[in-house]
Amino acid sequence: MNQEKQYNHTIYACFIGYIVQAIVNNFIPLLFLTFQGTYGISLDKITLLVTFNFGIQLLVDLFSVKFVDKIGYRVSVVSAHIFAAAGLLGLTFLPEILDPFAGLLISVAVYAIGGGLLEVLVSPIVEACPTKRKEGAMSMLHSFYCWGHVGVVLLSTLYFAFFGIENWKYLALVWALVPLLNTLYFTRVPIASLMEEGEKGLSLRELMGNKLFWIMMLLMVCAGACEQGVSQWASAFAEMGLGVSKTVGDLAGPLFFATLMGLARLLYGKYSDRIPLEKFMFCSGTLCLISYLLASLSPSPVLSLLGCGLCGLSVGILWPGSFSMASAGIRGGGTAMFALLALAGDLGCSGGPTFVGLVSGALGEDLKKGILAGTLFPILLLLGLFLRRKTAGAYRNR
Repeated sequence: MNQEKQYNHTIYACFIGYIVQAIVNNFIPLLFLTFQGTYGISLDKITLLVTFNFGIQLLVDLFSVKFVDKIGYRVSVVSAHIFAAAGLLGLTFLPEILDPFAGLLISVAVYAIGGGLLEVLVSPIVEACPTKRKEGAMSMLHSFYCWGHVGVVLLSTLYFAFFGIENWKYLALVWALVPLLNTLYFTRVPIASLMEEGEKGLSLRELMGNKLFWIMMLLMVCAGACEQGVSQWASAFAEMGLGVSKTVGDLAGPLFFATLMGLARLLYGKYSDRIPLEKFMFCSGTLCLISYLLASLSPSPVLSLLGCGLCGLSVGILWPGSFSMASAGIRGGGTAMFALLALAGDLGCSGGPTFVGLVSGALGEDLKKGILAGTLFPILLLLGLFLRRKTAGAYRNR
């Protein structure tokens, strides 16, 4: 087997790794009302589980800068899958033997460690593979988070319809098999180093002193904010646009968004050799701005929903494209750079919907006005792309 074919298996394992992250992020929200009814936990406590999940992942992003290179990529990525599987398994019994909320919180904390590690590790592992068309591979990789999201929601919904939501623990066991099996896969595949032989990576101080790095951090914050600023409200747009129940809206809105986001990543992954990444990023940022305006200013609920879907299409390349631009423009950034970029993206993911929600609340619970204020994110993204072009040009001309 030649080297490129061997590393194809590494890329496949990474694809599954992003499906694992989609499972840990999107399975438990489907059970919120079940937890409320079964364990008598208030909804305000239950929604804290999502905040806690992403809070832990942010901390892992931050601290992984220090320890991943020391213990190695293979040990780290195998550990990530073990944590993810252990957390999903914990959901099935910890709430029964402990205080229910404490049991759920511990399970979420354990699989959040796995999710945070996966976010930091999977992209640089793919970037280090000795394959052609790295931008396409990165875009394809991130599309698998979208397909994982769609799969978790659809398959879980079908399971609940046929077997009853009260039997959710058996489904949790099935989902836990995915990280368990991928753990075995990652023990077998080759993992390359981000650094070429003899190359010395940038220190954290050198990275912090690099102007291009800070522009890429801005792009990652905006990528996360552009994506989640609308995604978190996709259900509400579906309810308004289609006049459906909340349950159907929860499925239709987020799935519409995630499917189009996945398609954008898949298409760029397939045709990356024909489409310059920078041009595609500029077009996507512009389409994102248009989609925010359509969602917020259209008098038609159906057009608002269409704007929501277009937003999913437009943001698809922003996160993986920013990773690829940073890797190509900052030689020797290494694990620290990928971890800090993931941290910036997660900050955008939490800050975007928070900003939209705060503005909506301040303006009479008007969600459209909140989305209109959210046009700040694609505008800043386009500014960041402009600054990146100027700065990258200056670095090349030295």
